[in-house]
Amino acid sequence: MQITVTSPLLPDLDEFHKLLQQIWDSKWITNNGSFHKQLEAALAEYLKVPYVSLFTNGTLPLITALQALRINGEVITTPYSFVATTHSIWWNGCRPVFVDIEEETCGIDPDKIEAAITPKTTAIMPVHCYGKPVKMKQIQEIADKYGLKVIYDAAHAFGVEVDGESVLKAGDMSTLSFHATKVYNTLEGGALVMQDEQTKKRTDYLKNFGFAGETEVVAPGINSKVDEVRCAYGLLNLKQIDDAIAKRQQVAQAYRVALRNVPGVRFFEDMPGVRHNYSYFPIFINEKEYGMSRDELYFKLRENDIWGRRYFYPLISTFSTYRGLPSASPANLPVATRIANEVICLPMHHGLTDTEINHILDLMVK
Repeated sequence: MQITVTSPLLPDLDEFHKLLQQIWDSKWITNNGSFHKQLEAALAEYLKVPYVSLFTNGTLPLITALQALRINGEVITTPYSFVATTHSIWWNGCRPVFVDIEEETCGIDPDKIEAAITPKTTAIMPVHCYGKPVKMKQIQEIADKYGLKVIYDAAHAFGVEVDGESVLKAGDMSTLSFHATKVYNTLEGGALVMQDEQTKKRTDYLKNFGFAGETEVVAPGINSKVDEVRCAYGLLNLKQIDDAIAKRQQVAQAYRVALRNVPGVRFFEDMPGVRHNYSYFPIFINEKEYGMSRDELYFKLRENDIWGRRYFYPLISTFSTYRGLPSASPANLPVATRIANEVICLPMHHGLTDTEINHILDLMVK
């Protein structure tokens, strides 16, 4: 039986059936229904943020954030992420400018940002990669100095806090993904977090074709609305998310204990003052010290039905759409290039058994 890199958190089926019956009885299945309103409010409370706007997937919040803040020109971002990060910039007619990452978080290196700023720069789009908070204070200082907007791709950072405060409150906006592979999921889904009511209102217009009323369209919006079925599903999953994160933490601890003294294997420890969500467990392989390359280990695990993932390999900057950009040169991205060639994300989810964990580790620890 395959051990996959993740497994979806699923609500109790009997409870879900009860909520489905309510939807069937009401015959209201989309367009800001009761469960939609409940889930936005519940998420804002759980995540400790002022405003949440739900979306039908995790990419549309990125695209809409750029629209809501009227971003144009150049956007500084990271090459070490899922392609949706950079695609959202491209879809808005903006030019992505890649900056190298720092090894300690795999997030954008703030010390490299200022050198990438030009008169055309209007925004910074960092990523909380693997849910590890980037250096938000330093990034905001740079943004304030140059009058730039900051949009965080926080797809991995559901529930992550620093010293008791949500990372989603940093910058101008933050986006979330509720894809089935994420810590918290609504099958497909996502959200945009904003800090003020006016931006929330504009966002809600943009995700509903730009409608501000029955007959008034105020912006060239898109259809990003979420149906009642997924909102009901999401409400039930929210009830069990803390337990799921606690189980993920136990998996992370088991990996760390077994791998801590293995030469050539590096991994992240918990960061002081951070409430982690254990969304991923990346390891980084030093071929010379480990005696095996990253890809050799990756395919060895695959041959034994262990399906880790090389998140994030290859770099976004190497794809055909972007590799011609001056900032996409490997010489400009030495840390990201090396990390992309070292990383494997081991299976990490709430349902992993001790037997499965031990099987993975037995194949890794010589």
